[in-house]
Amino acid sequence: MKPRRIQLLIWSLLIATYLIGCDYKNDNNSDISNKGVVSDEKSHEDPDDNIDNNINDNNISENKVDRDHNDDEIKPKLIPVYLDNDQELIYTVEAEDGIFTGNVMIESGASGYQGSGYVKGFEADEDTCTVKVSVKQDGMYDMNFISASIGGYKENYIYVDGENLGVISTDNKEFSDVVLERVYLTVGEHEVTVKKYWGWIMLDRVEVYTSRQINPDKYKIKPILANKNASENAKRLMSYLCDIYDEYFLSGQYCDTGRYGKEFVVINKTTGKTPAILGLDFIEYTPSRVEMGSKGSQTELAINFWKEGGIVTFCWHWNAPSKYLTKEWYRGFYTEATNINLKRIMDGQDKEGYDLLMKDIDAIAKELLKLQEAEVPILWRPLHEASGGWFWWGASGPEAYIELYKLLYERLTNEYQLNNLIWVWNGQDKDWYPGDEYVDIIGEDIYPGERVYTSQVARYLKALDYTSSAKLTYLTENGCLFDPDLAIRDGAMWGSWCTWGGEFVAKDIGIHTLSEQYTEADMLIKVYSHENVLNLEDLPNITTYPIGE
Repeated sequence: MKPRRIQLLIWSLLIATYLIGCDYKNDNNSDISNKGVVSDEKSHEDPDDNIDNNINDNNISENKVDRDHNDDEIKPKLIPVYLDNDQELIYTVEAEDGIFTGNVMIESGASGYQGSGYVKGFEADEDTCTVKVSVKQDGMYDMNFISASIGGYKENYIYVDGENLGVISTDNKEFSDVVLERVYLTVGEHEVTVKKYWGWIMLDRVEVYTSRQINPDKYKIKPILANKNASENAKRLMSYLCDIYDEYFLSGQYCDTGRYGKEFVVINKTTGKTPAILGLDFIEYTPSRVEMGSKGSQTELAINFWKEGGIVTFCWHWNAPSKYLTKEWYRGFYTEATNINLKRIMDGQDKEGYDLLMKDIDAIAKELLKLQEAEVPILWRPLHEASGGWFWWGASGPEAYIELYKLLYERLTNEYQLNNLIWVWNGQDKDWYPGDEYVDIIGEDIYPGERVYTSQVARYLKALDYTSSAKLTYLTENGCLFDPDLAIRDGAMWGSWCTWGGEFVAKDIGIHTLSEQYTEADMLIKVYSHENVLNLEDLPNITTYPIGE
């Protein structure tokens, strides 16, 4: 039986005897299939953790929010990512004692290193430095790569025993800590490799620490939306998302031709399952593309998928107004294809640019109003990947971006009264976070390479730290899939994934042919058949789902 059903029975008894103080949540999963029933045992604990998952369960409401007695404002409780900061250094190895390939070599000209030197020369794709570390028991460990950047921000790959675990990043020209958190290591010796991605770093040494315990309160989310006037279906959907979070992963897939497009057909043909979330893009509705003959059909596709019981998410590759396009018009969302200056616009120095952006917003609002009229709640993810700078809305820095994000929120929420939107922020850097009052879900987009099935827990933890409250955290775009077993083991409880279309799933040649370039067929089948993955077939009727508190 689900914990929430047990709690409901207890709550009824307590009311009868006027006892107060237990934690209560509605039995919101009454329509979920057996697969979607949350189990009593949380399965994402570390193998060597003895911490009770029910810590403070009887005080969830107190831990989550403080209510101001003078008004109805809900103030988030500060929730750190970790329960404590206790870590033990268990192994250190100097980079100069490793094995090198390509251009990597030992040097000692810079200051601040330890040992007899450091290594540099990460310049070509096959340049690597491999060191060996050893641990005495199975468990989670943090790896600290003491390194320095040569020429600004740099990212480089980390492999453990030949498996790509993601990247480390640094923009510090001095030797400093660069930590990859929660790497699962079995007892014994392991090979740790730093491989050139962007390259151009100096690597001094590698340290291995015991990992800190993730604060369980970061997984406990109340279904409170930023928009206090949210529609009934938006509230119902948010309640469902919160109820399954920390236990289940919603499957998702971008497909610009809808449920019966090639990506969905290939997935169903291979696995027998249908993704729970359909990802769509408002790109073709942008005025500068409409001027060139583009015509979107995504609004109708979204309505159809909702009617078939699915969940819809929208991004918007916002093509800049025609005035600012400098290269091919169809690439007008890229910084390199425009000369738009968002800072000047937001500072009031480009009034025409401001008016043009408002016109663009009006065009998208028109489509969102159609979805609202059809009672379709949307996981709305505008202005995505801003901190990368490759899209024009991120090219002027965080201040201008946050202004635009807030303006978009206020215009759609207050002026257009769009109450069917669940706001998914996807800026991908803490400095770009607009504030909890504008965000319902935090999203990360990750493309780690080909056939990399790791949980990407380091990015998950990074996202948890964007806010001192607790937010649903989703993998809003991905190339290859992650292995659910690894995600559960690592505590990387992404609420969903949403694989990008095209080559990440389907080949361009042939009709409805699976591409295994990024995710092999066996892994695709494993993921979609996993007991902790919810597909379209597993979803309840959201239109009747109870609204939580």
